[in-house]
Amino acid sequence: MTINADPQELAKFGELAHRWWDTESEFKPLHQINPLRLAWIDGLCPLAGLRALDVGCGGGILADSMARKGAQVLGIDLSTKPLKVAQLHAMEAGTEGVDYREVAVEALAAEQPASFDVVTCMEMLEHVPDPASVVQACATLVKPGGWVFMSTLNRNLKSFMLAIVGAEYVLKMLPAGTHEYARFIKPSELAQYCRDAGLDLHSSKGLTFNPLTQHYALGTDTDVNYLIALRKPA
Repeated sequence: MTINADPQELAKFGELAHRWWDTESEFKPLHQINPLRLAWIDGLCPLAGLRALDVGCGGGILADSMARKGAQVLGIDLSTKPLKVAQLHAMEAGTEGVDYREVAVEALAAEQPASFDVVTCMEMLEHVPDPASVVQACATLVKPGGWVFMSTLNRNLKSFMLAIVGAEYVLKMLPAGTHEYARFIKPSELAQYCRDAGLDLHSSKGLTFNPLTQHYALGTDTDVNYLIALRKPA
């Protein structure tokens, strides 16, 4: 089976791995948006006592915070160095209830179908060759009646100007080359992947950034970053 991953993308995040938990590093935006994502997830689906999977967990920012909400969390990724950073952080911070594995989501879906109450896949779909395959695997992994949460970047002129030109080159919030415009995914395309995988759309949110206040907010503007909540029919 070919692995649904881009070696260049894995290497890119691997090289930055040691900076993952530095809140003033390239990963500052992830640290800033994580409380918003976590509150949205936990508000729709209270995490305490649930089994959760974070797909493309990187250095473990979301996985760690879900465990702190009382979930039993497995974070998976195919980039070795960020996973080691995630494991080390969990040990140093004393986070209980979180585990990490280097495994493809498709392989885990074959191994543990319908095993998780909650599956999250944040800021990852735009980095893989076949996002529909990831969506299908997430649908396989979640239990009937369970929740799937995803976030990615819309594909339009505004998202190109703000997420690439603005964030990477003008404001230098992210390293140049973090995103590839052609891989951005329109909400209609992601909705089709989800329907094909048998998931029902529950709700969506847009994530916006105000460069003057340096604050992120969740709202209705899905032009650039957007999040979707899905349910697997019971």
